[in-house]
Amino acid sequence: MSGAAPMRRPVALITGASAGIGAEFARVFAQHGHCVVLVARRERRLHELADQIAAAGQPRPHVLAVDLCCNGVSKQIAAELDALGVEPQYVVNNAGFGLLGAAAELEPAEQLAIIELNVRVLTELSLAFIDSLGRHRGGILNVGSVASFLPGPGMAVYYASKAFVLSFSESLHQELSAQGIRVTAVCPGVVPTEFQARAGMKKMPGWKLLHTQPADIAAAGYAALMQGQRVMIPGVANKFVTFLPRILPRGFLLRQVARSQFNRHKSASSP
Repeated sequence: MSGAAPMRRPVALITGASAGIGAEFARVFAQHGHCVVLVARRERRLHELADQIAAAGQPRPHVLAVDLCCNGVSKQIAAELDALGVEPQYVVNNAGFGLLGAAAELEPAEQLAIIELNVRVLTELSLAFIDSLGRHRGGILNVGSVASFLPGPGMAVYYASKAFVLSFSESLHQELSAQGIRVTAVCPGVVPTEFQARAGMKKMPGWKLLHTQPADIAAAGYAALMQGQRVMIPGVANKFVTFLPRILPRGFLLRQVARSQFNRHKSASSP
């Protein structure tokens, strides 16, 4: 009679780990003694980050150069983890992007790609490793946004995708708690990373108060996950912004967000 299969070594799986918040999550998890698996398309960047983490005295992370939007990505990742003899204790769904501009004017395929990565891939990876998350009493950390709480004319698909992330994460937080699995949505404001360049944004002075450094977001998100917190909003100004929908008319918010996004788009379009 064969015994139960041995428990595999636990890891923290981090998507979008090649830069920005994802790279900082990798550093934070490694600093707290977790074995880390870095997932993104840019293999060279991942190896550079793995080298930096190893040079700081932490175990060198595993690198998985994967296109997250390919079909069956969770099965591909699971097979690679199985070959390494590891399984997820934590899943950090950080990969995502947005585009600035009116929905009717942006390329439909690019907007559907936002939904593919921000919604479908995040959902797939959140659900793919429930068994191992439960075995290791781990959790899921999903990166939402202040946009999760607001209407988003000017970035309509991105804001809608982040509203999904918040709602889905809160529901999983409730559903999985009985299995000892923690689920946290971390919802930062404007972050000075490659995201802004890809979205077609330029820095605007009026948004400076909502800026939070990637390292601070990663530290706050990690702490919130370990404490079993449902939602973490880094920064006092960001907390205030997410409170506004409770007290202001929806139409007023729509007009203000539209005006703000239009100004950002005009700034990004100017030479």
